[in-house]
Formats: sequence, C-alpha cells, structure tokens
Amino acid sequence: MRAVLFASFLLLPLPAWAEGFEPVKDKEKFLDLVENRELRIGLYNLSLNVLPDGRIDGSAMGWDITGQWTWKDGYFCREMDWSGMEIDYNCQLVEADGSEKLRFTVDQGKGNSATFRLR
Repeated sequence: MRAVLFASFLLLPLPAWAEGFEPVKDKEKFLDLVENRELRIGLYNLSLNVLPDGRIDGSAMGWDITGQWTWKDGYFCREMDWSGMEIDYNCQLVEADGSEKLRFTVDQGKGNSATFRLR
C-alpha cells in the first residue's frame, strides 16, 4: 500500500508551468541551490536533503528515504530507497524558480514532474 501511494504521488502528471522555471545544467549551481536546505512537498510530508557528498536522506509519510545521486551530462541522476522500497535509478531535468522552488522531471525532462519548495 505504501509503495503504491509513494509511486503515485511521484508519477502524478503535473502542469508544466514554464513561467519562472529555468533549467539548471551545472552541478555547482545545483549545489548552491540545495546547500543546507531541505526540499519539501508538504502535501506528502516529504522532505529531502541532497548532500554534496552524493547522499540523499529524508522521509515521506513517516518513513525514511535514503539514496545516492550524481550529476551526469547536465542531469540529476539518483537512486533511492523508501523504507525498503527501491526507487530505480533515473536521470532528471532540474529547473529552478529563483531560489525558492526546484522542479525535477524524470527521464531527462520527458516524463512527469515534482516541484519542491526549498526551505
């Protein structure tokens, strides 16, 4: 049940509001945006920390999230585990709306998106 809930909110088609979002193609710019900040989606009680050493930690709906990430050819590539449920490796387009929001779009920008607030 938990896996279905998590997968469904990560795969929800969200409107692609172009206004304000700019692609982040540089790892250093990405790190500047996420350094010492939490990525949040309040509706799902989801919070993630993307750390400079390649680790991801956080939680969603009360369960821990761990993972690893790299920057490859201008994309954020990650694999994660949500309390025993593996989330497959995927490279994602990252877009920023100033320094307040990040949007991640799976399959190098060809799939569904999730928008996080930076706290």
